[in-house]
Amino acid sequence: MSPHRATAETRDWIVRHLDPLEEREPVAGGAASDFDLSGPYGTPQADLTPASVLVALIERESSYSVLLTRRSDTLRRHTGQIALPGGRRDPGETPWGTALREAHEEVGLRPDFVTLAGLSSPYVTGTGYLITPVVGFVRHGFTLEPNPDEVADIFETPFGFLMDPANHEEHEREAPTGEKRRFYAMTHDDRFIWGATAGVLRALYERLYGAAVA
Repeated sequence: MSPHRATAETRDWIVRHLDPLEEREPVAGGAASDFDLSGPYGTPQADLTPASVLVALIERESSYSVLLTRRSDTLRRHTGQIALPGGRRDPGETPWGTALREAHEEVGLRPDFVTLAGLSSPYVTGTGYLITPVVGFVRHGFTLEPNPDEVADIFETPFGFLMDPANHEEHEREAPTGEKRRFYAMTHDDRFIWGATAGVLRALYERLYGAAVA
């Protein structure tokens, strides 16, 4: 199945490959992580902070695109990096509740324009977060407005491009401690998507295409 065409069949196929929306804590064991390609770079922290991101699939000219942001240059962490809308979970909040709230706060996407599809594979970041990616379909008619305190730019990238393993680059950088860190990256229209964002998207690709689902 190709994610290029935004059809009812494609939607159903994507949903079948996702975990259902369940009020449960995300499980770190078996999660994808920033450490998957890095070998001796390190291991995840034992005490992880729950967070969620929204993988918003927008129908554009019969194909899907993914909503992405460039983080504000004034933020203390991950300044100017490409990100999926999301953030830390509040106490008592569901993973999808966090994803929808953060998307509304960051880019003005109203929750009533999003049809939730399910949960993708949890992802552990090098900064100590356990992210639950929430996948949702965004219907036509929405408007967006970036929160200038958090978001410098909003853009879309074709879902088909992001789900094509030929576009999944592997890069290496040296950490401040001198250790080598390898990570996934995807470059589209001169935008360098890397780190946890690329890792979450790579994990979604592996979930969609790594095993057949009837």
